[in-house]
Formats: sequence, C-alpha cells, structure tokens
Amino acid sequence: MGRGRQKAKHTKVARELKYFSPDTNYGALERELSVAQQSDEPDYVDRWGDEFGDEGDLENQTDTNKSA
Repeated sequence: MGRGRQKAKHTKVARELKYFSPDTNYGALERELSVAQQSDEPDYVDRWGDEFGDEGDLENQTDTNKSA
C-alpha cells in the first residue's frame, strides 16, 4: 500500500510529457539538413573491402581443406 500518491504523480508527469509540444525551430532544422546534404563523403565506406578480398570465403577454405 501507499503507492497511490506516487502513481498519481507519475501519471501526471507522463500526461504532461505526452501532450507537451515545444515550438519547432525550423531555421535550425534547415541549417542542419543543408549541412548534411552538402557532404561529399559517401554514406557508407567499406574501408576493409579491398584489403581482404575473398580470403574469408568459407567455400574456398573448405575446398582447400579437402584437397590437402
């Protein structure tokens, strides 16, 4: 027992958070998005792709183990 006040306070805080809508700063949002679009760097760079090639292929490893 004794959780009534705690639960009521938690419910009040949850309700305030649910229905609170701060003013959106569209200028800051536009600046942030325009910086992201101007980036020359690709979204994904496979830094290790060329270094290891097909060495990690399981099929190639099993074939070499069978012939040995």
